[in-house]
Amino acid sequence: MIDEIVYAIKKAETQLSEDTVKALKVAYERESNPMARTQLEAILKNVEIAEKHFLPMCQDTGLQTFFLDIGYDFPFMRELKTAIIEAVRRATKEIPLRPNAVHPFLHKNSGDNTGRFVPYIHWELREGDDAVIHVIPKGGGSENMSGLYMLPPGVGIKGIKKKVIEHIFNSGGKPCPPTIIGVGIGGGADLVLTLAKKAAILRPIGTRHEEEFVAQLEEELYEMANKLGIGPMGLGGDTTVLDVHVEYAHRHPATLPLGIVTQCWANRKRKVRISADGKVEVV
Repeated sequence: MIDEIVYAIKKAETQLSEDTVKALKVAYERESNPMARTQLEAILKNVEIAEKHFLPMCQDTGLQTFFLDIGYDFPFMRELKTAIIEAVRRATKEIPLRPNAVHPFLHKNSGDNTGRFVPYIHWELREGDDAVIHVIPKGGGSENMSGLYMLPPGVGIKGIKKKVIEHIFNSGGKPCPPTIIGVGIGGGADLVLTLAKKAAILRPIGTRHEEEFVAQLEEELYEMANKLGIGPMGLGGDTTVLDVHVEYAHRHPATLPLGIVTQCWANRKRKVRISADGKVEVV
């Protein structure tokens, strides 16, 4: 299990997901700004070289993050956390990864991408006896452009749209666009950012929410964001975002939490599927 998680981290770091590569190629073909086309061409070339030579596609190899989707009857529950932590330590040396786990007060780097509460592991339980591990090396530049806004409930959907577009505009080229934007609405301060991160990264680019109203909101925000003209790497152009994904939770009547999580073009992610009989598959 440890070997396969190490392999999944390596795949995530060195091979961009198919949905992201497809979206970048579409953006390149339709781009009207010569400078933007040059940037997109450089990104795609970088992706090609990284995959060919099994090298990390970005010098910031991210904070190793895991979303776990586990059946109640999964027989290896006890071993999972230890296996993930050990896999991160091994991946740091073997790939190699840049050590990115720093003590916030002492400024000391652990040297192996592990530390207090990191790698971050989010657990979700469901019926079944298998497990899916979502491997997400999340870069610091795009993470810096996350935002939590506790809006007055009265602003409604119109106020949400305004704040999302303001956030993308103010982020400019800092998160290495074109980006994928995750928008969480409702719940509480902690939940809304988790919803936004999952929406941004786990859902494939080009897919829409199963509820029509939310899907329409995603499409509208996508079109509005790409009219901002920020473009690839903030140098202008037609493609500022590759997609916008929205998820929501029911909220308290007195609150309207809005969480925004930005994922850079290096949309690194892989899945590890583990069956009850111990068979492991990396996709």
